[in-house]
Amino acid sequence: MADALGREEVQRALAEDRAAEDVTTRLLGAAARRPACAAFVAEGRFVVAGLPIVARVYSELERDACFEPDGAEGEWVAAGTVLARVRATAGALLAGERVALNFLQRLSGIATLTRRAVDAVAGTQARITHTRKTTPGLRALERYAVTVGGGVANRGSLAEAVLWKDNHWALLGAGGLAPALASAPPGVPIMVEVEDEAQLEQALAAGVRHILADNQGPERVAAWVRRVGPGVTIQASGGITPESARAYGEAGAALISIGALTHSAPAAPIRCDIRLAPTRGHGP
Repeated sequence: MADALGREEVQRALAEDRAAEDVTTRLLGAAARRPACAAFVAEGRFVVAGLPIVARVYSELERDACFEPDGAEGEWVAAGTVLARVRATAGALLAGERVALNFLQRLSGIATLTRRAVDAVAGTQARITHTRKTTPGLRALERYAVTVGGGVANRGSLAEAVLWKDNHWALLGAGGLAPALASAPPGVPIMVEVEDEAQLEQALAAGVRHILADNQGPERVAAWVRRVGPGVTIQASGGITPESARAYGEAGAALISIGALTHSAPAAPIRCDIRLAPTRGHGP
């Protein structure tokens, strides 16, 4: 993970939680300044993602905080597994507890749902990818979690690629698709969403090599794969779930985009246990 990934998101989250103004922890008095250890523990089975973000949370709160991962990103873990330990003052650990858990639970949930989809299409040529249906302000981290789960990165913003969709078709002038796409910036990838045979033929006539088959059943996707032949990527999208992804992989889709990976992934069950330690080097 790039060093910069997560910095702004963590800073915003800590500011939102007013972590530097924790009125409850102040009631502990001198105990809040004592060395302590936090253990992040799995309470169910899932794929881990977000450990580097937990490390960043505590490095923002306390320069000398020590982060010790017990596992690796992308691993399946079982209930009771210690994911990581953080050694810092008790006050810093308490101040970052909820922010760290929010990131770790959210990203692990996305990675887990992605891994289930990836496993579902194993043995086919299909790769699983995300959409732009992400939490505002967290897209970079959520895309990262998809890759930790075994998925591949897709268009991350409106500027990264042309994606001609249904509303673009509706607003298209009389000139047709080819003249519109001809003015695309050089070197920018072009993807065209098609919903029927006529749109597919227009896209192929315009030289498009990446077709997004939106809201089509596996049988039609298979027919379109045969129609376009090699050299044209067919991406299936629209209401696909990890449970239904296999049928699209067997139909020949090269990519399967699943919005649910980021908009509907349940949070992974994780708790944080904090204990005072006599000295650094001792803890749970």
